[in-house]
Amino acid sequence: MSVRLFNTYSRHLEDFRPLDPAGRQVKMYTCGPTVYNHAHIGNFRAYVFEDLLQRHLEARGFVVERVMNLTDVDDKTIRGARAAGRRLADFTQVYKDAFFHDLETLRIKPANHFPAATEPRYVERMIAMIGQLEAQGIAYQAEDRSVYFRLAKFPDYGKLAHLNLDELRPSGRVNSDEYEKENIGDFALWKAWDEADGDVRWESPWGPGRPGWHIECSAMATALLGPELDIHCGGVDNIFPHHEAEIAQSECCTGRKFVRHWLHCAHLMVEGQKMSKSAGNFYTLRDLLEKGFTGREIRYALLTVNYRLPLNFTFAGLEGARAALGRIDVWVRRISDCRSQIADAGVFTGGEMSVSLGRHKNFFQALDDDLNIAGALGQLFDLIRESNSALDHGQFGPEQASELLKLWESINRVLAFEPEAAAVPAAVLALVEKRQQARADKDWQASDRLRDEIAALGWIVKDTKDGPKLSPAAA
Repeated sequence: MSVRLFNTYSRHLEDFRPLDPAGRQVKMYTCGPTVYNHAHIGNFRAYVFEDLLQRHLEARGFVVERVMNLTDVDDKTIRGARAAGRRLADFTQVYKDAFFHDLETLRIKPANHFPAATEPRYVERMIAMIGQLEAQGIAYQAEDRSVYFRLAKFPDYGKLAHLNLDELRPSGRVNSDEYEKENIGDFALWKAWDEADGDVRWESPWGPGRPGWHIECSAMATALLGPELDIHCGGVDNIFPHHEAEIAQSECCTGRKFVRHWLHCAHLMVEGQKMSKSAGNFYTLRDLLEKGFTGREIRYALLTVNYRLPLNFTFAGLEGARAALGRIDVWVRRISDCRSQIADAGVFTGGEMSVSLGRHKNFFQALDDDLNIAGALGQLFDLIRESNSALDHGQFGPEQASELLKLWESINRVLAFEPEAAAVPAAVLALVEKRQQARADKDWQASDRLRDEIAALGWIVKDTKDGPKLSPAAA
């Protein structure tokens, strides 16, 4: 059975076939965070889904090259930096570091590339792409000195979101990075500098300014993965206008179909309500860790509903995740103990062993069906039930236990549900975050003092290009 995925563009389940003639290499772009604040659990619902997708494709023999962008210049980041009275780069670095730490906590595999929009080579590419669009008469500089994409030149705009643009009333150009579909209009490629931007500016053929949000992703995706992608993921809120704009810009520049498969995950609600600060149900990963939950429990809760269905995130669901993981842990320990026995515990019948092997096969076949995680977990827990029963009746020996553990290891490479190596106390995480702030402020004395405080609590912090890494002092 081939892997089948729901393509947002066609609105159909399709067999997944990458562009690679050998059928192995997969080029995958996933929309990353806008680093103006800590990412919230709605964001991480998307990132966990994308992680499951990558892990399953790799389990099926594909080699995935994934890019996740970091939006470190847009309206939100500039407003945040100005409100904090800090340089944009220093302001966003704190949230970049926090994001990398959160990815590790949730066992999300690092992307091959984490391009940041402000990196000089990508800004240069954005300017070059805008220049190319201008030369084709698709981009134009308006009276406000900003450069806009002329939607009338791209008749396919709206096909990803399945919008009939003829039925929508244009309201002119849109200068902000985000807008709702009732305000359709030519969108900004290059935003002319104004006083609200402070010192955030780059020189360009159109005068000082900064790139629009949409062109950032087109430039970074094509720079790293080429003109055509196999998979592009994001949340449903990215479909319009962001992904529509990416398609228009990229295809006008390359003359090729930008993305073969578009995958989008549905919204996350909290206790049946839309998550918002005003409703008091807005949670970052740190909020949940401080309430005593672990990264893998949160991962489980975010993973257990198919990505195309809305997820109702509840504290009862987190407790259920804890219980389910506990059941898995007890099962793995039982199988491990059996394997370590010197004497056979009995004869394991061939028929029962074939049932276990069948469950393993069915686990992956369920995920082949548009990441049917509910079906896959159902197969896993049936495997646990059957093998526990076999253990209870003395039908397992060390050889059978060893084989079953290998099956579990192949399943867990997709799920990443292994027990926590060591839970990091919330007090230590708080000190790490304060230390990152001190480093961003170049307050090295405070940074050293906080490192010593972290060490006094039994943890060692190591600074890496992907942010701080923690390990127990005894390790």
